[in-house]
Amino acid sequence: MNERSDVIVIGGGIAGISAAAEIARDARVTVLEAEPVTGYHATGRSAAIYIRNYGNAVLRAINAASEPTLAAPGALCDHSLLSPRGELLIASESEMPKLQAYAADAVGLERLSAVEAAQLVPILRPERIAAAIYEPGAQSIDVDAMLQGYTRLLKARQGKVITKSPVTAITSGGGHWKIAAGGASYSAPVVVNAAGAWADAIAAIAGTAQIGLQPMRRSAAILNLPPEHDVMSWPLFGNVSDTWYAKPEGGKLMVSPADEDAVEPHDAWPDDMVLAEGLDRYEQAVTVPVTRVERSWAGLRSFVPDRTPVVGMAPDAPGFFWLAGQGGYGVQTAPALSQLAAALILQRGPTLDPDIVAAIAPDRLF
Repeated sequence: MNERSDVIVIGGGIAGISAAAEIARDARVTVLEAEPVTGYHATGRSAAIYIRNYGNAVLRAINAASEPTLAAPGALCDHSLLSPRGELLIASESEMPKLQAYAADAVGLERLSAVEAAQLVPILRPERIAAAIYEPGAQSIDVDAMLQGYTRLLKARQGKVITKSPVTAITSGGGHWKIAAGGASYSAPVVVNAAGAWADAIAAIAGTAQIGLQPMRRSAAILNLPPEHDVMSWPLFGNVSDTWYAKPEGGKLMVSPADEDAVEPHDAWPDDMVLAEGLDRYEQAVTVPVTRVERSWAGLRSFVPDRTPVVGMAPDAPGFFWLAGQGGYGVQTAPALSQLAAALILQRGPTLDPDIVAAIAPDRLF
């Protein structure tokens, strides 16, 4: 039996689910997810933070376009998906050029002294800080509520999510794409490749040109701190060179070595040595030693060479739509990119600036 849709979305992470929900407003949509649940890989292992100034100029514009939906999600959720957090970046003397470069085109930043930085995060060593910048508008994202909200919206619009359905074959002909997944067959005029770290593998199965996607592992660990520290009042904090960062998490501290080790797509796990080295870099910046790691994990962030998302129809394969390469920005860019994907697929006028749409189009990579 062949199940027909107007659009098939491959990938049930936040990118695929949000795009499917937006497209389902005016089309029949089926999402195929290889895992038993949606959001299993990068989405479920996200740092869950909205940082307006995170990424290059194109990403910063997309971040800004996503913020209204995150702040007032409407049909997605009955409360804001954002909550106050803030982001503090510290710099040593040798890192001052990087701090200045980060702040050059940023908005809403405050310059802080070492003493002021240590007032925000009392365990920091002021003597190791030459200067700091603080983004008070950075906010935590309720990723689970966001994913579930888009899933409910998709189903309310008669869209389908089919889990345990890894794609094994993709062919095209007669204006349709035919997909074999999980022992069943599906077809649609448009297929959206939102397969995260596996997006180039999906392109290879479909016989379309790949985009040079590189999955990179990022690790994290949960640490306990002495009870006198009220970590939940602290911002996310790290060094401006991005060699470690820490974020309050459930009364404890999540610390990441900010690693970016190139790997093949897989169910990621942390490298003990990489994690230990990152925790050592963190430990040098604070007054509280690392005594025990409560638990650790890893996820994959996938980039193309220019580290900018890839969104749009493949130039070599009509009806094959790329929604990939979100790197570490996938959750906070999902509202804007899902709306753009729907606009392009349904042939409506995108609300994003045309220069931004052109900057993330797949054509640039071919």
